Amino acid sequence: MEIVREWYRRYFTNPQVVILGLLLLIGFALVIVFSDILAPLFVALVLAYLLEGVVRRLCWVGLPRLPAVLLVFTLFMLLFATVLVILLPKLSRQVTALFQELPSMIIQAEALLLGLPERYPNLFSEPQVLQWVDQIRDEVTRYGQEIVQRTVASVVGIITVVVYIILVPILVLFLMKDKDRIVSWTRAHLPRDRALAHQVWTDVDRQIGNYIRGKFWEILIIFGICYATFSWFGLNFAVLLSLLVGLSVIIPWVGAVIVTIPIAIIAYFQWGFGPEWTYLMIAYFVIQAIDANIVVPLLFSEVVDLHPVAIIAAVLFFGGIWGLWGVFFAIPLATLVQAVLKAWPRHEAVPVLNETQ
Repeated sequence: MEIVREWYRRYFTNPQVVILGLLLLIGFALVIVFSDILAPLFVALVLAYLLEGVVRRLCWVGLPRLPAVLLVFTLFMLLFATVLVILLPKLSRQVTALFQELPSMIIQAEALLLGLPERYPNLFSEPQVLQWVDQIRDEVTRYGQEIVQRTVASVVGIITVVVYIILVPILVLFLMKDKDRIVSWTRAHLPRDRALAHQVWTDVDRQIGNYIRGKFWEILIIFGICYATFSWFGLNFAVLLSLLVGLSVIIPWVGAVIVTIPIAIIAYFQWGFGPEWTYLMIAYFVIQAIDANIVVPLLFSEVVDLHPVAIIAAVLFFGGIWGLWGVFFAIPLATLVQAVLKAWPRHEAVPVLNETQ
């Protein structure tokens, strides 16, 4: 008990440490408990962070903030409308076509599996392959039932999408336009002795902004490269697969491995294990190498480096407690933990910081 008492006296008698700990606990509790309710606000915050960099550049060249915000927001809405009008219909048609071709793909997969005992009798037995086929049919039936249930409940999903389309742009506009007022109001309701929390937030705020803007451009670049490559090869469902590859960069390393499976499967059912399949997969792995060795270093040069084990642990932990949002913000949250550990006092005599903002 004396060790615990000494540890508590060393680290938690400083009011700044207590304030930082309370703010972190309250923040995580609000996010975890009210994540579904506040989801539109989180989306708006991400987009506001994304656009804030452009607004700052326009202000830096001499344009007042309000005209800069209105200009950037107008361009954002034009881009958003373009995506809705051009990209979404193509994506919808390809998803529909994929579901229409799934039965024939499943039949080909079953035929391929049933031929394994004849080709490789020492590795595969007929009862084993039949068991696999039955499992595949059961899984397909289960997923089909889930799709039907979600289709029945799609009215609620459509309403949710409409709410997002209307509400999120309004939130983005007000978050950007009234940023100074919101920040001032927030500071007025925080404790005065918060220098340690201010130090941590200053570092994390910069990292989150860099991360969100970097991820947006990484998704856009990888999507564009993959779409051009897949279209040049004539791969089916090029838009859908390119979007999956683009979104896979949200999950470092793991996402790239997962999205490789549908690309390889669809290419196989289209061409078989021929030259086209080989060349396509080589091109895909070249794209992944370009992303890892060129795109990521260029876009994330200002983001704090984290060990791969720390990144994977962050993805697993925050994704487990916060779902997709936890996966997306795994690296910023890991950066937050790193910033807290770096700023946390390590000695008994903790100097009091002069910053009280």
